[in-house]
Amino acid sequence: MKLAIISHTEHYRNEEGDIVGWGPTITEINHLLDRFEEIYHVAFFHEVTPPPSSIAYQSDRVKFVALPPSGGRSLREKFTVISNLPKTLSIVKNVLNKVDFFQFRAPVGIGVYLIPYLTYRVKKKGWFKYAGNWAQENAPLGYALQRKMLKNQARKVTINGKWPGQPQQCLTFENPCLTLAERAEGKYVLENKTYQPKFTFCFVGRLEDEKGVQRIINAFSAFEPINDYVEKVYFIGNGAKRESYEQQVKTKKLPIQFHGFLSRTEVFEIYRNAHFLLLPSTASEGFPKVIAEGMNYGCIPIVSDVSSIGQYINTKNGFIVNPTTAEKLESILHELKRIDQLKLRGKAFKAYQVAENFTFARYNERIWTEILEQE
Repeated sequence: MKLAIISHTEHYRNEEGDIVGWGPTITEINHLLDRFEEIYHVAFFHEVTPPPSSIAYQSDRVKFVALPPSGGRSLREKFTVISNLPKTLSIVKNVLNKVDFFQFRAPVGIGVYLIPYLTYRVKKKGWFKYAGNWAQENAPLGYALQRKMLKNQARKVTINGKWPGQPQQCLTFENPCLTLAERAEGKYVLENKTYQPKFTFCFVGRLEDEKGVQRIINAFSAFEPINDYVEKVYFIGNGAKRESYEQQVKTKKLPIQFHGFLSRTEVFEIYRNAHFLLLPSTASEGFPKVIAEGMNYGCIPIVSDVSSIGQYINTKNGFIVNPTTAEKLESILHELKRIDQLKLRGKAFKAYQVAENFTFARYNERIWTEILEQE
């Protein structure tokens, strides 16, 4: 069986001339080869240097098909959604003629015309994956329109979380990010991790205020005595304000280290040594894979209740930053000083159990039994 995946995943060419793309999505597709003999990934190609988070496909059974980049923040970039329509549609049509199934990953600018096209003009079996916040209030017009189209869709739609009034065809699906071998390794790491000061924290994601970076810096600036309880705070990722954040950390002499983008292997090494994962975000999230990855390696989540995050994380397996402020995060840091190691270890084990839902094996099995076999 052959599958076409249509997405906005950014692809590049590395120094060796290989096509590489955003690591989490490429890893997910590599594992789908357990179920499909050939996969065509139709996605955006950019003529720039790839970030370190980009990786190559593991097999030539995955065929990358380049789309011209469409969409963006500026008015000119937004116009490319329309100007590139004829070429994009032609490429998608050609690929669909070669496969048995398709998956369309939304929300994305080109979804405003590809979702109707796939819904009404394509007879192939397939499904839609909505990776954003399904319950987002005041969503951008394009996102809201795509969500409305998917709510009135006959084909299956996978979404993050469970919501009141969820249409029958919308299935709650966790985004996969863990292998069975990593689950076994995570259990070993957790069993040998001690939860006592000095603690190590990590943040993985875009470096921006919305994701909570400034809140983290403010909370640790106010936390005393920081040197008695905090070994290191690692920021993994990049963003326009990174230089400003680094200057604040330097001025305040905080035990915070910036790494920029790292490979999956390097990120997992930090998880192995950290006690807590920080994500006090107000951004519109689905369910960030970094939370499940961190929990698998014994990182207790300290996160905000955005989108479906609160459906998985609670006071039994983590800490909820609610309200999402630096003051609330600081109060949680003070709480850590009073909690004994046994209680923290209990939270970590409960968090590890939640991560079981995020394996590639479970995801692939559910696609086959709950989506494709039902067609």
